[in-house]
Amino acid sequence: MLVIGEITEQVPVVSLTTKSSDINLIFENNPDLEGILVSDLTPDIPAGLVMKGHFYQKISSKYGFDLFMGRPVHLVMDKNPLIVDYYESIITVSAQAMNRSQMNLYDYVVVVKEGVLHGIVSIKTLLIKLAEVQVNQAMFTNPLSGLPGNVLIDEKIIEYIQTESKSFTMLYLDLDHFKEYNDTYGFNKGDLLIKEVADLLTKYALVSEDSFVGHVGGDDFVAILPNHFYKQICESILNEFKMRIQSFYDVTDWEKQFVVTKDRNGVLGEIPLVSLSIAVVTNENHRFKTMEELSKVVADVKKQCKSSPDSCYVVYSESHDNWIEA
Repeated sequence: MLVIGEITEQVPVVSLTTKSSDINLIFENNPDLEGILVSDLTPDIPAGLVMKGHFYQKISSKYGFDLFMGRPVHLVMDKNPLIVDYYESIITVSAQAMNRSQMNLYDYVVVVKEGVLHGIVSIKTLLIKLAEVQVNQAMFTNPLSGLPGNVLIDEKIIEYIQTESKSFTMLYLDLDHFKEYNDTYGFNKGDLLIKEVADLLTKYALVSEDSFVGHVGGDDFVAILPNHFYKQICESILNEFKMRIQSFYDVTDWEKQFVVTKDRNGVLGEIPLVSLSIAVVTNENHRFKTMEELSKVVADVKKQCKSSPDSCYVVYSESHDNWIEA
């Protein structure tokens, strides 16, 4: 994830006691400069922003030159510019910047790191980088669900594993008997069912900005929560899935609770209706060192989960005897 601090630029920084005449000289000597930062007491604490357009609009107004030119900059600066943290995502900052009033829409975004001034980001730079991020996301997004695919999933998992201080819960979801559903009802209905699961996962698992939902492919999905509060999320997903799945079957099949079709081995038989399995793995009591280690554990929990005839979730424990199934 590209953060706003990675695309900052440096511009002149002046103090609150700087006179507007000095601001005018800085702009005259730097024709391409669009804005100047104002600091409070030290160069490290942002106090305001002077954008060239706003500055000359005030200076050129009636009596503006006489009123402001020999006086401190705080009379002409924006005292409440958009200030964001270094580690905020470009997507989040773009939304904040575009939500400003029309008058301030093209002002610099001020970036701080641990409360200390780091630099600015121009709207031109921000929009260029946002477009690059969106193109990259589109390249690695599953076209059916619109969710991030394997490349972005792997990046997110590695990010959490490598940051020891981060709590996380990984949910691995897949549909049982989905192949037989496709064989019976066709790929169009199967695609709609995949989109339904994507919608459910997005609805309940994207609980914060740090949450992540991805589509591994086929009927497999991943969600990563930045905490260990998975119980209500799993229950909400499963409860709503049980309500929604009925609309994907004919009345006759729903009443029978099975379809007659060939299984994965080509044997004709009574195949149960589609159910949803959720394998739950957290780092609450175990630190995962590699993605391979985490993937192996997820596969084990997934196997346990799929042994249930109904939709359920199973929570990993290092002792198999303590695995929780619900």
